[in-house]
Amino acid sequence: MGLAWKHRLSGYVLLTPEDGIDLICENSSTYSPNSTYEANLNQLFLNLSSTNATQNNGFYRSEVGRGSPDAVYGLFLCRGDVNADICEDCVKNATTDMLQLCANRKEAIIWYNECMLRYSNQSIVSSVQQYAKVSFYNTQNITNEPDRFEQLLADTLNEIATEASTNLTGKKFATKAVNFTAFQRLYTLAQCTPDLSISDCNSCLQDLISRLPSCCANSQGALILFTSCNIRYEVYPFYNSTSAPAPNTRPLAPPPPSNSSINEGNGGISTKVIIAIVVPVVVSLVLFFIGICLFIRRKKYYDAVNEEHEEENEISIVESLQYDLNTIQLATNNFSLDNKIGEGGFGAVYKGTFPNGQEIAVKRLSKSSGQGAKEFKNEVVLVAKLQHRNLARLLGFCLEGEEKILVYEFVPNKSLDYFLFDPEKRQMLDWSKRYKIIGGIARGMSQGNTSRIVGTYGYMSPEYAMHGKFSMKSDVFSFGVLVLEILSGKKNSNFDQSDGDEVLITYAWKLWRDGRPLDLIDPTLKDSFNKNEMIRCMQIGLLCVQEDVDERPNMTSVILTLNSYSATLVVPREPAFFFGSSIRSIPMGPESDKSTSTSIALSTNEASISELYPR
Repeated sequence: MGLAWKHRLSGYVLLTPEDGIDLICENSSTYSPNSTYEANLNQLFLNLSSTNATQNNGFYRSEVGRGSPDAVYGLFLCRGDVNADICEDCVKNATTDMLQLCANRKEAIIWYNECMLRYSNQSIVSSVQQYAKVSFYNTQNITNEPDRFEQLLADTLNEIATEASTNLTGKKFATKAVNFTAFQRLYTLAQCTPDLSISDCNSCLQDLISRLPSCCANSQGALILFTSCNIRYEVYPFYNSTSAPAPNTRPLAPPPPSNSSINEGNGGISTKVIIAIVVPVVVSLVLFFIGICLFIRRKKYYDAVNEEHEEENEISIVESLQYDLNTIQLATNNFSLDNKIGEGGFGAVYKGTFPNGQEIAVKRLSKSSGQGAKEFKNEVVLVAKLQHRNLARLLGFCLEGEEKILVYEFVPNKSLDYFLFDPEKRQMLDWSKRYKIIGGIARGMSQGNTSRIVGTYGYMSPEYAMHGKFSMKSDVFSFGVLVLEILSGKKNSNFDQSDGDEVLITYAWKLWRDGRPLDLIDPTLKDSFNKNEMIRCMQIGLLCVQEDVDERPNMTSVILTLNSYSATLVVPREPAFFFGSSIRSIPMGPESDKSTSTSIALSTNEASISELYPR
């Protein structure tokens, strides 16, 4: 058990028997060999160790030679959870050890794990006797939340002290086990000699409990012994969880004649009781399964109805957004070169004006864009559903013959990539502005049910670009790409490094893996940026572009991480590398310079360069 012990005794000799806990031999009074006292003591031990005595509920008192100068008094107390056979063996061992280890002593007490035996030349009255106090403690301490452990221990011991003192079974004994942590339990035990009154037993146990802080603070286990009571606690089981039934001192009645029928008269369970229990249980189970079946059936019905409504809504969206080619040609002066504001691999972007005066940006996809009519319509429906207030709004489309045209609201303030990817203009975006842009985009994306950054392949998540599957985490991927672009000032899809990396994500991951995250930063920022903020943003960006959707964070956690350095981030794994320079970027933004992608266009409310970040 690993127990060390200490004591506060004077005038006593303490010995430790081979299998016992402790032994106290009174040192001031002795008897002579072959004396009357010795004869009375031997008889007392025979009385205490007899079968009849140990069958008496684990406690027995006896006396020999009462009234004479050589009278001897004794008792034993077995632990409340041991059976009669173990109790008898323990008492017999105790009497043998006492005769050998306390030879010629008129008073002694011995404790074992299973029992305590005591004798004296003085009458042992039914009152609290505390002259012998022995404390043991486990040499290992509680290191995890010791204050909470001490409070739990005190509360539990107080409970079992009350339970033991009021025990109506004849044994003033109680145990209790409680959880301290998910992996550690506290086991407690309290016991008095049954001859004590309720108040005396409780008083004795409370005295023991009050001594724990001075002898055994923060210890994983302790045992304090009085002659009339004892307590113990450990962080491992040290008692039987189910106590043996109390022995009956009266002769057992003969068993009733065997009867094949079960009836209440002989202590069995009647057939009526069995039926009353089984029938409701069976009926409840049947009703439960019926309820589950009805729930599944109804869910399938509503799912089918919702799917049908979604299809109808998509058809409605397509019809409401479609423009005829003549309207677009009129607005752009038949795609006049004077109206052309940008061109890339996807096609050209034209500025136009509707008859009502509304300015528009018209993206005329090239015939080599690779999209069929059905794919184009699906893309329009998707983008229309995923509108966001911080992005250029899709007004509609035109699909006639070989013409595939997207119509956006015109944003005069230029888009983010107009500044970010220009060697001169990006110097206007210092670190403070870039950090605010990242945070603003994250907040904007979290405020709507869904959002969409871009439709270019350089920003699309693998599951959407390759399999057409879209989810909230698809937008998270696009956000991650954009974060890396803002940090580096480089485009993802047209990225080209001397070491052969074809995409920005690949390059950023290699820098992170090699412990060189600061090499990603835009050279125009030089040393005018917050290194901790930059590294945190890079880690967020790499987590957002993980190939496994479940490993990408949601936008709420991204915002929390940006606003609090106490938030812990997981270490990113190797991200998805599926898009290279051979894949053509098809931007969905409304305007562009001569580059291949347009990332985020700012709304018309944000008129100055000092407020590039979203609202």
